[in-house]
Amino acid sequence: MGGRTGFGDGRSQAAGPAPKSVLRDYVETIIVCVIFVIFSRAFVFQQSKIPSGSMEDTLLIGDYIMVNRFLYAPASFDWERKLLPVRDVRRGDVVVFKFPAEPEIDYIKRIVGLPGDTIEVKDGFLYVNGARVSEPYVNPSYRHGDAFGPIKVEPGDYFAMGDHRDRSADSRVWGFVPKSLLKGRALLIWWSYDEDSAEANPRGLLDTLKSLAGKTAHFLTRSRWNRCFTLIR
Repeated sequence: MGGRTGFGDGRSQAAGPAPKSVLRDYVETIIVCVIFVIFSRAFVFQQSKIPSGSMEDTLLIGDYIMVNRFLYAPASFDWERKLLPVRDVRRGDVVVFKFPAEPEIDYIKRIVGLPGDTIEVKDGFLYVNGARVSEPYVNPSYRHGDAFGPIKVEPGDYFAMGDHRDRSADSRVWGFVPKSLLKGRALLIWWSYDEDSAEANPRGLLDTLKSLAGKTAHFLTRSRWNRCFTLIR
């Protein structure tokens, strides 16, 4: 009779594929992780560091944040908005954008005015379309009776302000933020290191190396652990 066909009985003498080595597993895992990180940084997330106190007390100097770059991606169809995690900018969003006067520099502020809104500051308090806005994120000691406006936000633009109203140069100073300059919404603080403005903004290679050495030496004692992995609101 001819040779049998069909499923084997497990006693075939043919050798199976050789198991992959542990080293190869590690290498493949590392490659996949690197590709994921590159993809995430390029299309979804961006990492940024807070260099100034203009967003205190929401964000402090030395906070390292993740920015969702996908949230404000344009959606041409209704089904995209239903299925994809995208939406329009909302009042109260903390956003990263290209500074209009110097687009190579990133700024971070809170959106307080949408296209068509009328913005006014009276006695240090924000009014949008004539109604006073509740701002629990603004420290009362940061209001000093400032006055601004009223001014109407142009179509396609946004009005942005820092939470530390006395330290922030924002739309009150340099104007509106065009939608085209928005990079994403600040999502969370993934690490926070207690440092001052000079440490957070090293100048030159030597200062950068000193800053890195300081962070390494004081990582445990100067990390603000209570701020790590907190959502930005």
